[in-house]
Amino acid sequence: MKIIWRYIFREFLVPLCYCLVGFVGIYVLFELFGSFSRMTAANLSAGEVAEYFAGYLSPFFHYLAPAALMLATIYTMWNFSRHSEITAMRASGIGPATIARPILFGALLLAAFVAWVNEGYMPDHALWAKRLRTARFKAEEAMRVGAPNFKDTRHNQSWVVAGDHDASCAHFTDVRITVVNPDGTGERVITAEKADYLDGEWWLTGARTIHYATDKSAEGEKSFMSVASPTPELEKLDFRVFPELKARPAQIQMQSDGAQYISSRAKLRFLRRNPDLTDDMRDSLMYDTWAQILSPLACLVITLLSIPAGISSGRQAVFSGVVGALVMFFAYYGLVIGCMVLAKTGLMPPVPAAFVPPVAFSVLGVYRCMRPLRPTLFLTGLYFALVAVYVGIAWLLVRKLGMDAAMAHVLAATLPVAGAAVASFRLGRGL
Repeated sequence: MKIIWRYIFREFLVPLCYCLVGFVGIYVLFELFGSFSRMTAANLSAGEVAEYFAGYLSPFFHYLAPAALMLATIYTMWNFSRHSEITAMRASGIGPATIARPILFGALLLAAFVAWVNEGYMPDHALWAKRLRTARFKAEEAMRVGAPNFKDTRHNQSWVVAGDHDASCAHFTDVRITVVNPDGTGERVITAEKADYLDGEWWLTGARTIHYATDKSAEGEKSFMSVASPTPELEKLDFRVFPELKARPAQIQMQSDGAQYISSRAKLRFLRRNPDLTDDMRDSLMYDTWAQILSPLACLVITLLSIPAGISSGRQAVFSGVVGALVMFFAYYGLVIGCMVLAKTGLMPPVPAAFVPPVAFSVLGVYRCMRPLRPTLFLTGLYFALVAVYVGIAWLLVRKLGMDAAMAHVLAATLPVAGAAVASFRLGRGL
């Protein structure tokens, strides 16, 4: 590792740690204002308090990390520029890419940590923190907060949980499950002391099953009467598997708690195993999934935009550089929110809506940093913009207007082709 690389990385790491600690401290302080008395009354230990705040902050960390990276990058580049260190580096033959590489490496490490928080830590701990706060920080009552009631319409099964449950919805106590045959001719009610999802199957402890037969009257009304079990020996087992129960913990958690506290892998599995979702539900969940997958890229995008802002603040005025970076920061998340609204209202395909903000601002960031590559980056950005327009128009014509796919693609290609022709003409005149 070169000395200049280590020097830039060290100078960047110190303000980054200060910014991260500062932002986390602000969140913790505001939460303590409203919860300190309840935490004290619940006699929580220091470890439990730390675990609560880690779970409480985990859904917001993918916003805190880019903000900390922005401020740390601006300060580092401003400090280098103010002391003429960038001028000295450039005079020594060190290019802009070499100067920016340690900072981007730090942003990449933090992006990887954000991805781990989103996929590995947040799904289990954020929901627990929410339930603990709702239960006024009483751990024994948090297990009963938001008891999941799940209805599996695909397999005609309904779950009611009256006891405790874990954050992943894989272990329950005091469960009642109603199973109806697809043709509606019979019904079973299964009650169990415990239900555990082990090795891809539901295992029930202390299970008791009541079987009902359907009897239709002459007027067409249905009545149910209890009948003997077809497998009495099996019913005597205290712990056994129920392969007919097809619900998965992610499905139960998705329906009871929403998609906010679910990993993207679980969301994709849910979409794959539930093809009967409505178009609106599928589009909304698909956008949430890809937005969660791509959210760590904000660390790299914001850092890339902050590097030239920090340099300009050192050369000109600090205020202009900081304001420019803040405008870019809020513009990025404004575009994210706009694409989210368009995707959830059906005006834009969900996957392109998730990709547009990071791709567009990545091109913009490289465009601002690399002056010699600006013509190439302009054409690259134009290409991606035209492709996004083409995909969006074709998707709207097919999904919303019911147009034939071939005709929709022909009409959708008209505007991008015309835009490419105009851009090529103007670029040719400029050359």
